[in-house]
Amino acid sequence: MAKKRIGILTGGGDVPGLNSVIKTVTYRSSENDIEVIGLRRGWEALTHLNVDDAESRRRYVMPLDRENTRIIDRRGGTVLHSSRTNPAKMTKLPDHLAGKDFPLSQGKGGATNTWDLSEQVMANLSALNIDHLIAIGGDDTLSYAAKLNGLGVKIVAVPKTMDNDVHNTEYCIGFSTAITRASDAIQRQRTTVASHERIGIFRVFGRDAGFTALYTAYTTSVRCVVPEYKVNLDKLIRLLVEEKRANPSNYALVVLSEGAEWEGYRVQEYGEADAYGHRKKASVAEALAEEIKRRTGEETLTSDLTYDLRSGDPDFVDKLVALTFGNMAYDAVLDGKSGLMSALVKGCYDLVPIPDHNLGPRKLDIATMYNTERYRPMYASKRGLPVFLQRA
Repeated sequence: MAKKRIGILTGGGDVPGLNSVIKTVTYRSSENDIEVIGLRRGWEALTHLNVDDAESRRRYVMPLDRENTRIIDRRGGTVLHSSRTNPAKMTKLPDHLAGKDFPLSQGKGGATNTWDLSEQVMANLSALNIDHLIAIGGDDTLSYAAKLNGLGVKIVAVPKTMDNDVHNTEYCIGFSTAITRASDAIQRQRTTVASHERIGIFRVFGRDAGFTALYTAYTTSVRCVVPEYKVNLDKLIRLLVEEKRANPSNYALVVLSEGAEWEGYRVQEYGEADAYGHRKKASVAEALAEEIKRRTGEETLTSDLTYDLRSGDPDFVDKLVALTFGNMAYDAVLDGKSGLMSALVKGCYDLVPIPDHNLGPRKLDIATMYNTERYRPMYASKRGLPVFLQRA
């Protein structure tokens, strides 16, 4: 009889901890005589793979074993690489599929037709004899995982994003390392901001949700601006200037989510939209710096921490959670389950449904987590909350 075979892929932005999931699934599988196939470059592997072409198989298919995964958990990133491919909305067909008839799906805004290659995805899974798929990703990657589950593919998910904005879980792989990196960078740069007596403005990721900015502000005791709440710009600048002048070292700090806005200002976007409809955002830190200079004459120092937060090795929490999420996903595969995701719920590990993509990103609970008078995190009344402060 043919061995049972698991496929595993990573999609979207890389974060530290992904390799720990890949390794633990591979090691556990070897104990049960199950094969593991790494699908390289996320969902692109299943849309672009030509199973009849040896070069295509080398590009997109990577058999995993104990030998080639032995030390991968010691570093960040993903050995399987990643992409932002959305098989349900392909703007261009792979060369070997050109001319074939695939269902059309409506592009964003109805302006452009795109192709739904789900039929090809399932054909490639069948050709590779993959019985069960483990998809590791954020809300975009997992939105397509949910679609595949609805089409009958056996699939289990692992949430990862340093934005920590996936529904049904209080924690996503990559979040702790991002906060560790941001906190360290801000603490280091205090000396420079203070030496030059400026207002330091730090930009971090967070297109739609402010978890990264808020938790960074929480651990460094600085102000923050998040997408869920539009601050009053005059008030924000007044608070920063007052804090600077009251500080013996004559400086103040604020951390902004990339999607943060204030009354009368909307973050500008530029460039082509990606496969999930997202465009790059202009730096809100630079916009705030210009307003501070124009209104007060105060000098600022801006620092874009975004990509640095996802680089390097995972910290303790991300390694611990990644290992556990990987083991939970593997247990679900052994039990023949589908449509489930590893998660933290009320501070405990659990398996939950893959989130409905129509929900969009999970948001901060402003009422309990953000002080709208001081533009700081809430520090009081934490008794009974999970370690990451907001229930799934």
